[in-house]
Amino acid sequence: MTEKEYNLCVTEYADNVYRFIVKNLRHEEDARDVVQTAFEKMWRNREGIDAEKCKSYLFTVAYHQMIDHLRKTKRVQLKDEFNDDTKVINHHAHNAKKILEQALSRLNETQRRLVMLKDYEGYSYEEIGKITGLNESQVKVYLHRARVQLKNFLVRPENVL
Repeated sequence: MTEKEYNLCVTEYADNVYRFIVKNLRHEEDARDVVQTAFEKMWRNREGIDAEKCKSYLFTVAYHQMIDHLRKTKRVQLKDEFNDDTKVINHHAHNAKKILEQALSRLNETQRRLVMLKDYEGYSYEEIGKITGLNESQVKVYLHRARVQLKNFLVRPENVL
């Protein structure tokens, strides 16, 4: 990969990588650090990287950096506990983005990452497997379970009205 190809890769994919990492970490400063480190590693290893595979390489490195970051910080994330009797009061109608974010936040970390890579970033099952270290069938099963959980949340009237 030449310097020009590296710069083109940065221009094309910086926003996508940042968006993916910040959605998973939910902390902008940490996401910036992770993305910065991923680009730094790509720069240092640019001679061994095929320019046509820079997106896959970049997402893989960023994903692993994010995992390392999570292991290092071991932040405690509180989850809201809901049961079937919970009623939503003063819920704003037609706020699809907020409702979708709530639905995604109910998924475990692996499921959320897989949904983000497949449905937001458009990776194939094979590419997701390479990025996450899962095999293709595991990716399909986890994605199916995540989508079922999302559907069950999104079809309940109290969650969308």
